[in-house]
Order: sequence, then C-alpha cells, then structure tokens
Amino acid sequence: MADRVTVIGWDGSPLTAAARAALGAATLVAGAAHHLALPELPGTAERIRLGSLALAARRIAAHRGSAVVLADGDPGFFGVVRTLRAPEFGLEVEVVPAVSSVAAAFARAGMPWDDAHVVVAHRRTLRRAVNVCRAHTKVAVLTSPGAGPAELGLLLEGVHRTFVVCEELGTEREQVSVLTSDKAPDHTWRDPNVVIVIGGPVGGGEGGGWIAGRDPAAGPRGWVQSDEAYGGGLGEGETQLLRAAQLAHLGPRVGDLVWDIGCGSGAFATEAARAGAAVIAVDRDPRACARTDAAARNFGIQLQIVHGTAPHVLENLPEPDVVRVGGGGAAVVSAVADRRPQRIVTHAATRDAAELIGRDLTEHGYRVECALTQSVELDTRAWTETERNVVFLLTGELPRREAPR
Repeated sequence: MADRVTVIGWDGSPLTAAARAALGAATLVAGAAHHLALPELPGTAERIRLGSLALAARRIAAHRGSAVVLADGDPGFFGVVRTLRAPEFGLEVEVVPAVSSVAAAFARAGMPWDDAHVVVAHRRTLRRAVNVCRAHTKVAVLTSPGAGPAELGLLLEGVHRTFVVCEELGTEREQVSVLTSDKAPDHTWRDPNVVIVIGGPVGGGEGGGWIAGRDPAAGPRGWVQSDEAYGGGLGEGETQLLRAAQLAHLGPRVGDLVWDIGCGSGAFATEAARAGAAVIAVDRDPRACARTDAAARNFGIQLQIVHGTAPHVLENLPEPDVVRVGGGGAAVVSAVADRRPQRIVTHAATRDAAELIGRDLTEHGYRVECALTQSVELDTRAWTETERNVVFLLTGELPRREAPR
C-alpha cells in the first residue's frame, strides 16, 4: 500500500507550497497528460496517465512510497477523491483543493451560481442531464467525451437554451464561447469543458436564496393545487384528487422526462414540473396548449408544449420516463407502451374501457393496477354535495429489469 496519497487540485494557478512539497516527495504521480507535463514533477517519479480511475487506484494501492494524484479543479467535487476513498483500495487520502471547474466557469461568465443545478454528463447519464437542462433555468454540465456541448445541443432539439461553453479552463488554450443550443452541434469542442445552460427567467432574488440549486419551497404549498388555480372548468380527468393520485403513482423527479398527453388545462403538467421533472405537454387543441402555457408562466416553471394529435405526434418526441395519458384512450396508451416508459397512468370512465386498456398494458409486459376512485365535493357552509366524480384509475409499471436508462 502507498505510504501516503495526496490528491492535488489544479486550476491553472501556481501550485501552493503544500502541493509543491507533496510533489517533491512523490515516487509516483498520476494525472492527465497536461498534469504530467508540469515542471514541478520530480524526474525520478513513476508516472501514470489517468484513464480508468479504478485501475489507477489499484496501481497506487500496490505502490510502496508517496503517491500524488493531480486533477483539474476541486478533486472532491465529482472528482477522483470518491474513487480513491472506496473501501476496496484501503487508501488514506490527503486533499489539496483548488477552484472547481464549475466555479471557474461561472466566474468567467460573470454569473452567480448558488441557484444553479450541477450535473455530470457521460454516455450513461447524458439523457438525464439533458432533462435537467430542459426543466431548470440555470444548469452547469460537467461533460465528457461523447457527452459534450454538441450532444447536449442535439438532444435539446425544440427547446431554446443559451450555452456558455468553457473549454480547457486554467490552461493557455482556455476559451469561452456563448451561443444558442441549436448551434452547438456545428462546432468541434475541446475537452475538458463545462457548459453553462441558461433558459427562461433567471432568478436574482434580493439577498440570494437559502439553498443551492432550485428552491424546493418555491411556489404555493401542496403537490397539487385547486382547480380554481388553473381557471376552473377542468375536465373529469383533471380533478384535484385524481391529479394527486396520478402524481403519486408516477413520482416524477429531477432528471426524469414526463409526457402529459391530453394536457387540457396544464394542471398535471405544471405540477409534475414543480416536482423538478422535465415535461412535454401534448394536446391537439390549441386552446389547451395556450392554457397550459399560461399555467406554466403563472407558476414560474418551464414546459415544452407540443400541439398535435396523439399517437402520431409522439413519434419524434424524446424517450419518456413516466407518462400520463389524459386523453386518447386505448390506442394512445398502446402507442405509449411501445416506447417502454417505466410507468404509465391513465383513467377510464367505464369498466369495459378500463379492462381494454389494462389488457393491452399487460400484453406489453406491464404490471397493471386498477382502482375505482370516487371524489365528492361538499359545500362546507351547508355540508351538501356539490360535485361527484367517479373514474377508473389505471397504473402500468415495467419490471425493474426494464427500467429506463
């Protein structure tokens, strides 16, 4: 086992005295190519070019002597420290931090970042990182080869965003570019880079916020709001209690993409977005699209609204994690199930319609639950019934082995 392991963050600034001392005593140094070219490295030290962090950690663990690992920015922030501290390697790690690449990127842009979400994009997480960019007004994306600005721009098709692309921060080749997301695929970008993704109104509240990222307490309390909050006149599939049940069954969360097909007033779409998910709201009625846009603006959230008739309009939409089918019946539910979202919720007015939908979901491999739900509104001044709503609530869930990427 290495006698000592020091992880040194590097942001392009001159190394600190502590970092120089650790390097001077090192018998093994690991880092990227530009780290291994630093003049402070001792000529006699073994050098490892970082590729697989787990492989490098094993070599460090087997080394007898003092090891140093060089990393860009703050190595404890989505960096190598987590891998090196994994129990299987048994390493005791000392850290000399530097300014994180995210902090440096926002500094170059001259922007505050306590209200930003920070995500890591690689091939496995790119889709979820893009969904966060769809849903939130300020996101910093730590990219990787194959999951960089070009790929982000391609997957954000139909959603306007501004990109601030910071390439090779801290080096002599550092460059900062500002462009719209649709132009990013037209360029070749150098690694490593950080992309700041901006879209919609950026909050600059007086005195700042109290929590990093999106304030979970923003907006009115409650997962669902009253029908009156959306202007009243909601359809039978949009009542407050049914929306609450649908929201509970789908459980939309940050990184998810939700389809709301037959969005009507926009009530469900708005509430799914308030939970932190990205939402695409679909309706064939332009008046419903307009109401949904007004609801989103009223609650200060971002939605992508698609005017068109399902199932045909769904063909070119990005892959969903969970879907609410508010209109279109069995044919639309079947088309949605072909796309394999993890969960689907819908409703039916009759038992025969519910059975038809349930059988189709079962044939698609979904585990189906159905409940007859009844809600009765009372006028509390006289405690008399004012409205009654009865529907069959259906939920389809894929087995875990088929859960989305």
